[in-house]
Amino acid sequence: MTDFIPPLLAWFARCRADLPWRRQPTPYHVWLAEIMLQQTQIETVIPYYQRFIQRYPSIQTLAAAPIDDVLKLWEGLGYYRRAHNLHQAANIILNEHGGVFPSSVETLLTLPGIGPYTAGAIASIAFDLPAAALDGNIIRIFTRLLDLDIDISQHASRKQLWQIAADRVPTKQPGDYNQALMELGQRICRPKNPRCAECPIQAHCQAFANGSQAERPVRKKRPAIPHYDVAAGLIRDRAGRLLIAQRPLDGLLGGLWEFPGGKREADESLAECLARELREELAIQVEVGELFQVVNHAFTHFRITLHAFDCRYLGPIPPYAEPQALQARRWAWARQAELKSYSFGRADRKIIESLVARQAQLF
Repeated sequence: MTDFIPPLLAWFARCRADLPWRRQPTPYHVWLAEIMLQQTQIETVIPYYQRFIQRYPSIQTLAAAPIDDVLKLWEGLGYYRRAHNLHQAANIILNEHGGVFPSSVETLLTLPGIGPYTAGAIASIAFDLPAAALDGNIIRIFTRLLDLDIDISQHASRKQLWQIAADRVPTKQPGDYNQALMELGQRICRPKNPRCAECPIQAHCQAFANGSQAERPVRKKRPAIPHYDVAAGLIRDRAGRLLIAQRPLDGLLGGLWEFPGGKREADESLAECLARELREELAIQVEVGELFQVVNHAFTHFRITLHAFDCRYLGPIPPYAEPQALQARRWAWARQAELKSYSFGRADRKIIESLVARQAQLF
């Protein structure tokens, strides 16, 4: 069943979006765009992509950049592991592949941050190879096109869908074909209220013929998303500088800076949590003061409520003479105006915005 491909490609030729990475579809540009587009909307990605290309126009410039600079440029885009993977992969391409971007799906899959979908997208778009790409948009299209009553969360179903995708990739214009499917899923074959009347492949859609498009794809009900309370301290030294800590590179928000603290345990008050976390993380003692701000923030698999407290710094725990990076990569005292030089996650940036607003009210 490939009869849908000619009308799909004709629609894409007429209606394709003018996206900056499509103007110069080099392997580097395609790779950068595909990594940025993981879990992120196109409208959000575009300005980040343009700034990134301006700062790092090549694999060589990206590989040579300090990871802290890369994270700062990525700040606000979220899913920071992607930035680490880009930086690491750039160095691998430079050092192990002579600076030449690999073209085969098999080799692409060896690079950090590149899974089967991204490998197929890069191989087809940048190298014109007939490689399958299967993301959420394309899964939705194929389950509707074939009216598949299968649970897409199951491994067997995913394997079946990958085979369906692989069997239908054309040898001519495979990059346009995969991009056309992606764009069709974004603009027409949407999760809710699909615009079937505008669909260029409606005549080939079995779910439309059976009136079951709203029921496709099938997925089991997701479990409730966990929620955690987190406490953070706004700790100043005698010079008025704020204490900040950098998270370890190999974990959530790796390499980003934060106001130190951590997750509350059962039967523990927020103040007790904060005092304990500061002892364990930085070997310091504080007097927890008034609540400064509460920030709600959602990650992919959980949500947090961040409680930021003004704290009085009592000093390091003996025998230390200064804070210790026990569970942090490093720490620093920074004046409020200097915070913009550090890369923070979204929740901490909201706290910084409130600190700036509070200072403005005082003058």
